[in-house]
Amino acid sequence: MNLTERQKAILKAVVEEFTRTAQPIGSKSLIPLLPIPVSSATIRNELAILEKEGLIEKTHSSSGRVPSLKGYRYYVENLMELSLDPMIQDSLRTVFSKRHCSLEDTISTSCDILAQMTHLTSMVFEPRQSEQRLVSLSLIPINEHQAVAVVVTSSGQTQHRLFQFEEGVSIEDLKSCTQMLNEKLAGTKVDELIEQMEKIRPEISAHVSRHEVLFEAFISACMGFASERSKVYGRANMLVQPEFADPGKLEDLMRTLEDRQLFKKWALKPDNVSTKIDERNQLIQIGDCSVICTRFDTGAQEEGQLMVVGPSRMPYSKVIALMDYLSEQIEETFATRLEGGQDDE
Repeated sequence: MNLTERQKAILKAVVEEFTRTAQPIGSKSLIPLLPIPVSSATIRNELAILEKEGLIEKTHSSSGRVPSLKGYRYYVENLMELSLDPMIQDSLRTVFSKRHCSLEDTISTSCDILAQMTHLTSMVFEPRQSEQRLVSLSLIPINEHQAVAVVVTSSGQTQHRLFQFEEGVSIEDLKSCTQMLNEKLAGTKVDELIEQMEKIRPEISAHVSRHEVLFEAFISACMGFASERSKVYGRANMLVQPEFADPGKLEDLMRTLEDRQLFKKWALKPDNVSTKIDERNQLIQIGDCSVICTRFDTGAQEEGQLMVVGPSRMPYSKVIALMDYLSEQIEETFATRLEGGQDDE
């Protein structure tokens, strides 16, 4: 598709103004938005050509135009200018300068920032941690009947589980079991932990009278590393998007976002259109929704994904620039943990 420079400028203005206002764009409103002087009549002619190319559409209730899904794709692939405001960069740099933050905190903070700054819904699919190795197991007593089992890996990832125990489990049993597990399992790959724990169960049972409850707590914590974890941030942001004013449509979207399996089916529907933006980013158009996916590398041959979900009318340049920056921060945190180990634990 060969567009003239003027047609590109007009399409860019239509997309960005509609993104800002959610109102159909007329020819007169485009005049002050273009970098070159163009008459209203000329703009109308160019809009007609863009409509014929399928890049914009005329709404039923107005003579103005709105971008089509094809138009959004053309904008993302050819017209979008990625930039992050220097003041925003400075603010984010301050947030991430606290290198003592855990990986979970870094990822959680990134998703929260995405949701707040884009006014959309963000998601994260954390990578499976099969290549990470166990650094330590620990038990933190809360009271005489409760404790927290904590598992820490070589990348700084943690899993913790609260568990109950009876009076028959002494503090000494807790300490002995924890010490033996650390001695036997330190350095084990996380996807082999449960199997290795089962192998040493008979040995520990000979020394710890009530080891079962402790084993179950640690096994439960270890299982958290066996699969990808997903979290959703900014669900309420969809309430203010005019595209989701229909309660039924909004309910379906919320249900999909809450269930990882439903989300995968939704994102992989055969009639969706997927566009690779660059090596890191991808746009998936699902009906009148868009999903921007940005990969982050853990340094262990495994990848996670940040995602922003919203209407097709989303500020793509701002969203993608922000996601690029945040994914880089996550990667730097992973790299720091892998290089420095657990110095700050």
